[in-house]
Amino acid sequence: MFMRRTLTALLLAVATLLVALPAAGADTPTGGDTSPTGEAVSPPPEAPVDPSAAASPEPPGAPWAEPPTEPWAEPSGGGWTAAPPAFPASFTIRGVDLHDGQIVRFGHTYYMYGSMYGCGFEWYAPPTPWCGFGVSTAPTPRGPWSTPVPLFDPAAVDPWTRASWQDTCGGTAQGCFNPRMIRRTGWGRDDGAFVLWFNSPRHYSLDGSNAYNVMGCASAAGPCGPGAGPDGWYRKPALSFCNGNGDFGIIASGTPGAPPAIVCTQPGAAQLNLEELDGQGSGGHGVGVRKVAGLTDVEGPGGYWDPVWRRYVLTYADTACGYCSGTPIGYATAPSLYTGWSAPGNVGWSAPVSGRRVFDGNSCGGQPRTVTVLDGRPWQIIDLWLGTRNEAAAPTHLVPLSYVPTPGSPGDGRVWRPPLALNC
Repeated sequence: MFMRRTLTALLLAVATLLVALPAAGADTPTGGDTSPTGEAVSPPPEAPVDPSAAASPEPPGAPWAEPPTEPWAEPSGGGWTAAPPAFPASFTIRGVDLHDGQIVRFGHTYYMYGSMYGCGFEWYAPPTPWCGFGVSTAPTPRGPWSTPVPLFDPAAVDPWTRASWQDTCGGTAQGCFNPRMIRRTGWGRDDGAFVLWFNSPRHYSLDGSNAYNVMGCASAAGPCGPGAGPDGWYRKPALSFCNGNGDFGIIASGTPGAPPAIVCTQPGAAQLNLEELDGQGSGGHGVGVRKVAGLTDVEGPGGYWDPVWRRYVLTYADTACGYCSGTPIGYATAPSLYTGWSAPGNVGWSAPVSGRRVFDGNSCGGQPRTVTVLDGRPWQIIDLWLGTRNEAAAPTHLVPLSYVPTPGSPGDGRVWRPPLALNC
């Protein structure tokens, strides 16, 4: 009995001491912070360290929201090769006169390509000066961006018409748009050469030729075209599926060693087509698909390969319109670049055909232009148009994309949650 009382007293003393300890150390917590009331707050758990990321060099300059991680990046700006990094925030680039273009990382530098308006270009107000295509560079996608420089002289000869590019793009004010730079790395000749694509609607209106143009470039920052050294050349691409006139994007293949593809809108409200590029990246070679997902009257296409779900994801402005703000954005998916494309349908009397394929009703207040893959993460590029004929001051908005398929089909009575969303 005596031993039992002694043990009970000892346990009570230890309990009293343990209760008193936190109070004594509350003013000097270790390993954490204090709340406004002075209570100890445990530190958040550390994120797991990716050993491969530690060995990857980061580009010079201030880090941005998502530091580059080489295991997910491809030099040609291609699709993911593994799971993407943590989900970053959207951002807007202001004060850079580059539009309807793309942003790509080559090496440790980010390049922003686009149409320039600062010289006074006005769409469909002939005659108008054509300002050409420009490129800016930055250490991170958020900038700071350098002053744009031309990729080639607007006064240079257009080899297809033998007039000048100024005449082709500004004479009738139809413009020239959609500069897209690709690099032959990991596919085709695999020589690291830079190839510029863009469209010139007047070529199509002159004689029905396809509106696309391809130039070899001396570097990622140009110059491009004839006279730009041994890598400077011009070709009117031979195309079987994209043989019309319209917006276009470039989709990198998810198959190692395979070339990228051009995805193009056809004239007017016609279909969306897709065509594989040849080994030089300067044309097609007869492989492609017409009427992608049965889509019509869309523009600003772009896409990427998602290795997690093993699907190609395509986005586009739905429907097409010039310099529009608040344009809906739709999507389509496929297990292969050249087979199996589909977009969600709809049911009901007089139901809008785009009711389920549109995953955002106003595209953050702008117009979708294309998709670019930066450091393993696909981004939707959106032009925040001002609604004027001269769009020199229009900002560019980038929103990260994440594809997470959800079950459901039209008429199943279930809540529909699109697999994509724009977190503006």
